[in-house]
Amino acid sequence: MGSGGAFHFLNILLALHLCLALASLVGGGEASRRFWIENDTFRKDGTPFQIVGGDVHYFRIVPEYWKDRLLRAKALGLNTIQTYVPWNLHEPEPQSWEFKGFADIESYLRLAQELEMLVMLRVGPYICGEWDLGGFPPWLLTIEPALKLRSSDSTYLSLVERWWGILLPKVAPLLYNNGGPIIMVQIENEFGSFGDDKNYLHYLVQLARRYLGSDIILYTTDGGAVGNLKNGSIPQDGVFAAVDFETGSDPWPIFRLQKKYNLPGKSAPLSSEFYTGWLTHWGERIATTDATSTAKALRKILCHNGSAVLYMAHGGTNFGFYNGANTGQDESDYKPDLTSYDYATLRTVIHECTGTPLHPLPSDIEKASYGLVKLQKVASLFDIIDYISDPLKAVVSEHPLYMEQIGQMFGFLLYMSEYQGRLPSSILSIPKVHDRAQVFVSCSADGVRNTIYAGVIERWSSNELEIPNLKCSSNTSLYILVENMGRVNYGPYIFDRKGILSPIQIDGVTLRHWKMYPLTFNSLDKLLDKLPKLQLITQMPDVGVSKMSIHGDSEKKLQESSFSSNEGISSVPKFYEGHFHIDSESEIKDTFISFRGWNKGVAFVNNFNIGRFWPARGPQCALYVPAPLLRLGDNTIVIFELHGPNPELTINLVTDPDFTCGPKR
Repeated sequence: MGSGGAFHFLNILLALHLCLALASLVGGGEASRRFWIENDTFRKDGTPFQIVGGDVHYFRIVPEYWKDRLLRAKALGLNTIQTYVPWNLHEPEPQSWEFKGFADIESYLRLAQELEMLVMLRVGPYICGEWDLGGFPPWLLTIEPALKLRSSDSTYLSLVERWWGILLPKVAPLLYNNGGPIIMVQIENEFGSFGDDKNYLHYLVQLARRYLGSDIILYTTDGGAVGNLKNGSIPQDGVFAAVDFETGSDPWPIFRLQKKYNLPGKSAPLSSEFYTGWLTHWGERIATTDATSTAKALRKILCHNGSAVLYMAHGGTNFGFYNGANTGQDESDYKPDLTSYDYATLRTVIHECTGTPLHPLPSDIEKASYGLVKLQKVASLFDIIDYISDPLKAVVSEHPLYMEQIGQMFGFLLYMSEYQGRLPSSILSIPKVHDRAQVFVSCSADGVRNTIYAGVIERWSSNELEIPNLKCSSNTSLYILVENMGRVNYGPYIFDRKGILSPIQIDGVTLRHWKMYPLTFNSLDKLLDKLPKLQLITQMPDVGVSKMSIHGDSEKKLQESSFSSNEGISSVPKFYEGHFHIDSESEIKDTFISFRGWNKGVAFVNNFNIGRFWPARGPQCALYVPAPLLRLGDNTIVIFELHGPNPELTINLVTDPDFTCGPKR
C-alpha cells in the first residue's frame, strides 16, 4: 500500500474512533453497558463474565445491617447478589403497598450497586424460599371461587398484573442496561416441579417485557432433571433456563442437559441455587452440609468456568410469623420451618478458581451478654381477651370460619362455643385444623368460673381428644386456640388456609354458634403496662387442672391427657414481661435470647416480633436480637408462652448461645 493510501486509511481509523467516542457519550456514558449471553457464555460490556453469586434476602435482615451483609458477601468473593421479592411483604392487604423499612427494595438494590455488586432479581410472583405461602399474600386465599395459584386462572393473573404493575416500574430504572445493578430477572420459581401450564409462563414473560423491555435477560430456575426442565423452561420466549441441583451431584452432565432447554449459544452453565446448607423444620436435627464435599462440588463448577449462586450466602431470620412450611405425602404431614434461616458459606475455593481478589472482611459486629432477665407473669390470655382482641373484630358465625376469612392473616385465633356436658367425659373431634389447637373447657361452679386445659390437637397427629365434663351450673364453654405455624411454601398443598377448616363435633354432634377472637399483638408492651396486673394474676390458677369436682375417673384421665403432649405441660397461655437496661449507646449490641426451660411461644423485644421459640420440640432454642432493635435505657421483652414457662421465670441474653435443644433424637 502506497503512502497516500496509508494516510487515507489512518483518517478512516481516526473517524471511526471519533464515532465510537461520541457514541459512548450518549446516555451519560452508559451506552457500553450491556449484559447478555453469547456462545454459551455470559458477557458483560463485551467481556466474558463468570457469575459468582449468593442469595442475600433483604427481608430477612434488619435494614441497618444490609451493608454489613453485602460487604461480607463481597469479601467471600461474590460479584453478584440474588434475592427474592416476596409479594406478601409488599402488599399485605389488597392495594396497600409497603416499600419502607424491611420492604425498601429500591434502597437495597442501590446499596448493592454502590458496593459494586450485580443483582439477579427473583420477582416471582411465587418465590418458595421457605417463606410463608411461597411469598403469596394470604388474602389471596379469601377470594371466591378459590384461586388456582400458579396457573392461567384469569382472576389470579389479574392480581399478578396489578402487583407487577407496581413492582416492575420501580426496578426498571435499576436494570443493568439502564445504569443499574440488575443483570437478570427470574420468572416464577421452580415451576417445573409444580406444573406444566406453559400459557401461564408465557403470560408472565409478556408482562415482564412490557415493563422491563427486551434487552434484560429473563430466566427460569428448575431442578436439573428432564421432567423439571421440560415443564419449567420456555426457550421459545427467549428465556434463559438455569438449573439447581443437590450439592453432591456431578454438575457438568446437568449443564449439558441444560443446553437442550436453551436456544443455541444461549446456555451459559449456571447453578442458580448451589446449596451451601439446607433448611430445618421444628423437631428435626439441625441440617448440616459437609464443608469439604461442598467445597469440592463448587470447585467442579467454578474452576471449569461455570457459574454458581450460593443458596444461601447469608440466611438471616424469619422474623415475626413469616416462616414457611413443607409437607410430606399429604397435607397433614406438615413440617413448619424454624425461625432461623442460617446457612453456611465458602471463600477459598472462589478465590482459587476465579482469581477474585480477597477483599477484607468487615469488622465483626460486636455482641453483648446482658445476662439473666427476670420476668413476671402479667396476665392469662383469657383474662385479657377483650384487650388483646379488638371486640369490634370478634366474629359470630354458625360454623367456625378459617383465619383468612375474618382478616386474621397470621398468628392466633381463639374459637369459643358452648355445649351441654352430661357424660363423665366426651370426645372432641376436629378433622381438619391448621395447624395446632390448644383446647380448654370452662364453666361456672359454685359461682366461680374456672378454665381447664384439656390437651392439643395437631395437624400432624390425632384429630380427636378426650375432654372432661365438669359439674357446671350452666353449659360448658369450649375454647380452642389455633396457631398458624406458617403456610406451606412448596409443593401441591400451597393453598394452605389456616384455622379450623371442618365442622367440630362433641360425641358425634356438630357444635354450632361460634364466636371467634383474632389476637392482635400491636403495641403489646404498652397494652400490658396498662393492665391491673395483680388482680389479673390472681384470677387464673397456675395449674392446668383446677380443684373442681370431676366425675368418676375423669380427673385421672384429664391429668394424663394434659401431660400427654410433647411439651409435658398443661397450662393456660400467659403473657410474661421483663426489662433490662442499657446505660450507654456504646453498649447497644447484638445479643441472643436463650429460651432453655421454656416451652413454646412468641417473643417480642421493644414491641418487635423476633419470632417463634419451641425449645420443648427443638432443635432451636435461642433467638437472635440485632442491635438496631434495642435502645438506650429501658428495653422490654414480652413473651407469649402457650404452655408453661421456665420455672425460674428467667431468660438469658448471651453472646454465644447453645442453639440446639429439645428431646433427644
